[in-house]
Amino acid sequence: MAPRTTTPSPPEPPASPAPSDTSRAEREAQVLRRFRSVFNAVKTHFQQVEKKAGIGGAQVWALSLIQAQPGIGVGALARGMDVHQTTASNLVRSLVEGGLVQSARSGVDRRASQLTITRAGQRVLSKAPGPFTGVLPEALGRLDADTLSRLDQDLSTLLALLDADQRGERIPLSQM
Repeated sequence: MAPRTTTPSPPEPPASPAPSDTSRAEREAQVLRRFRSVFNAVKTHFQQVEKKAGIGGAQVWALSLIQAQPGIGVGALARGMDVHQTTASNLVRSLVEGGLVQSARSGVDRRASQLTITRAGQRVLSKAPGPFTGVLPEALGRLDADTLSRLDQDLSTLLALLDADQRGERIPLSQM
């Protein structure tokens, strides 16, 4: 019988190194730093808005929407800002009390208020640094669809782990 020859097996590819606890800890710290940077950018923007315009960021955003859509109602304002109608009503009340917005009831439905910006409101808005929506909504609007989708999915996972109260979704960042 002839001796049997064996063909050597191809070398196995090197195993990927398992992430060590250190690299995971470093990754967690990096992600935490990135969240801090996002929060700091948002906070800094709202501080600049308040310093220059004299009113909060949510009020500036509301004022800009009222200027862009004279006669807008509180419900449409709430939808435009993606906030609860009560939040929008409170913003409008403070803008009316400050003389920055006029609220008039006209038309068929006398219950609905139509909002218009006053000259004082226009002066305040002209002092406010943009973007009026805030830096985070502006940046999110500039993301491509795939990145935005991944971010949405990943943040949903994080929020589930945090057991976050969904009522917070409708509170403007400038009021947090």
